[in-house]
Amino acid sequence: MSDVKCGPIGIFDSGFGGLTILQDVRRLLPQYDYIYFGDNARAPYGNRSLEMIRRFTHQSVQYLLDYGCPLVILGCNTASAKALRWLQQQVINKQGLSERVLGVIVPTVQVIGGYTRNRVVGILGTQGTVDSHTYDAEIHKYVPDVAIYSQACPMLAPLVENHELDNEGTDYFVRKYVGQLLAQDPRIDAILLACTHYPLLLSSFRKYVPAGTQLVTQGPIVADSLKDYLQRHPEMERRLTREGTCHYLTTESPENFLRGARVFVDESLTVEHIELAQK
Repeated sequence: MSDVKCGPIGIFDSGFGGLTILQDVRRLLPQYDYIYFGDNARAPYGNRSLEMIRRFTHQSVQYLLDYGCPLVILGCNTASAKALRWLQQQVINKQGLSERVLGVIVPTVQVIGGYTRNRVVGILGTQGTVDSHTYDAEIHKYVPDVAIYSQACPMLAPLVENHELDNEGTDYFVRKYVGQLLAQDPRIDAILLACTHYPLLLSSFRKYVPAGTQLVTQGPIVADSLKDYLQRHPEMERRLTREGTCHYLTTESPENFLRGARVFVDESLTVEHIELAQK
């Protein structure tokens, strides 16, 4: 292993939502070093074209690989839905790299069947995630008997990033989107919050879902999956550095990143601005 580079775990998101994934991963696996990369200058990705999402995600992931990350997690549902498989096939596998890129979708769909008694699942996500139908296809690979209904929630991520967590306007949109989802099938008894911003709105969601309906957030699921992955791949686990550090990169200004991150992270952050080469 002496000729193999060791480094931190990279976690990428187009904006701030991946910070919820990072927090849960660090809570479970605090011994490793982490780099968080937010492409905030070009966020959000949700309404971008497929070609742009792939290009932006590739640039950001490549930066983390060049930085020395042996393992990168796409903490972004839009990037995971629209770019991950392409990235794995066209970049990682095609180039024969020993690095790995993982996403948030597969860990989630592997366990989602355990949350529903009625075998009816609802999905709330960005327009890009919903339009990709990736969750529908992936869930049916693992639990083909589950019915799936989706609802795009275009206003929620911007509200979170503008620190509008607990007011009448945010409640209005949460109530609207939950109502539109449940109107598709009242038997829905598990709702996947398929955007990493949405855990910050849990208190609002709980007001408008029926009693007994499970609200499924991804952070703890991804953290458990990563722990299992590293146990099954000791060759990767040995490549991860262990000083318990976390550094933050952004394509925006550090000041703007810190302002936006305050709603997600309650600690002092060291943030570095980086420029991505335009391709």
